[in-house]
Amino acid sequence: MIRFDKVYKRYGDTDVVEDFSLEIEKGEFFVLIGPSGSGKTTTLKMINQLIDLSDGTILIEDKRISDYDLQELRWNIGYVLQQIALFPNMTVEENILIVPEMKKWSKEDMKNRVTELLETVSLDPEKYRNRQVSELSGGEQQRIGVIRALAADPDVILMDEPFSALDPITRSNLQRDVVELQHKFKKTVVFVTHDMQEAINLGDRICVMNKGKIEQVGTAEEILKHPANDFVKEFLQTGLPHYKEEKTVQHLIEHNFFSTEGVLFTATIDSSASVNELILLLADHSSVKIINGDTTDEKIITRDHLVHYLASDLKADKEVTV
Repeated sequence: MIRFDKVYKRYGDTDVVEDFSLEIEKGEFFVLIGPSGSGKTTTLKMINQLIDLSDGTILIEDKRISDYDLQELRWNIGYVLQQIALFPNMTVEENILIVPEMKKWSKEDMKNRVTELLETVSLDPEKYRNRQVSELSGGEQQRIGVIRALAADPDVILMDEPFSALDPITRSNLQRDVVELQHKFKKTVVFVTHDMQEAINLGDRICVMNKGKIEQVGTAEEILKHPANDFVKEFLQTGLPHYKEEKTVQHLIEHNFFSTEGVLFTATIDSSASVNELILLLADHSSVKIINGDTTDEKIITRDHLVHYLASDLKADKEVTV
C-alpha cells in the first residue's frame, strides 16, 4: 500500500531521516514511535508531501507520490493533528464536510455522511451537527477532527500524536474509538506517538525510530519479547510504566478494575503476578482471566481496565514512574 524505498530527508548536511525502507500493508494500523528528534513526524509528513523527500522513493499503490496530482493525493489522505485545527467560525457539520464539498458531493450524500460519522463516535447527529466548535469539550473536538479526516472516504489516514494533549481517560476512550473506526472503515492508518503504551494498544505493527533510522519493525509481541538492540530495550524500559514488585494484579481487583460477566478472555494470569507482567500480557491479549484458586468467582481484566487503572494511579501520584 505505502512503500518507502531508501528514503532520505536532509536539512543542509544533516540527515533527519536516513535510508528508510519499509512497506505498510493495506488496512494496517502502523505506528511510528521514537524519542523527540527521531524523524517520525518528518516521515509521516513526507507521505502527503507536506515535506518533500531528499532522496529515495515513496509509493502509494505502486505509484510514486510525485506522480500524483497534489490535490488528488491529499484528498485521498486524511490528516489528524494534535492541534485539532477545527475552524472556529464553522459548525461541526461544516468542519466535517470541507473536503466532500470541494469534491462536489451531493447535499444528501454529505448529510448522510455526517450522520454516519457522528453516530460512529457516539455523538448524536441532531445535537452536534449544528454546534459551534467552542461549545465542544477537548475530547469532542478531537473526535470531530478524527471523523473529518474520514469524511471524504480516503484510503489513508495520517495521525500525528493526536491524543497527547488529552487527559488519560479521554485519551483511552479516543484510542478505543479510533480502533473501532479503523476496523469499520478498513483504512490504512499511519500513527505517530512517543508513548509506547499507546503504540502497543493501537498498532498492528510498530516501527521504532532513532536519529532518523529504523531500529526495529514488528508486532508489539515481537518487540517486547525480542528487542533488536540496546536502544530498543532502553526505550521500552523508559516508555512503559514500571511498578514496585508489591504492586500485583490483586491490586486491580481490590480497586474494582475487572469484569465478572459478559467478557471473553484469551489468556490467564495469577492474581499474585506483578502489574508489569499484566501489562506485557495485555500487549498480546485483549483480556485475561484471573486465577486465584476460586473458580466460582470469575474475574476478567481487559485492556480498558488496565488503562483506567494506570490513569487513576497517575492521578493519585502514587509509585508510578514513566
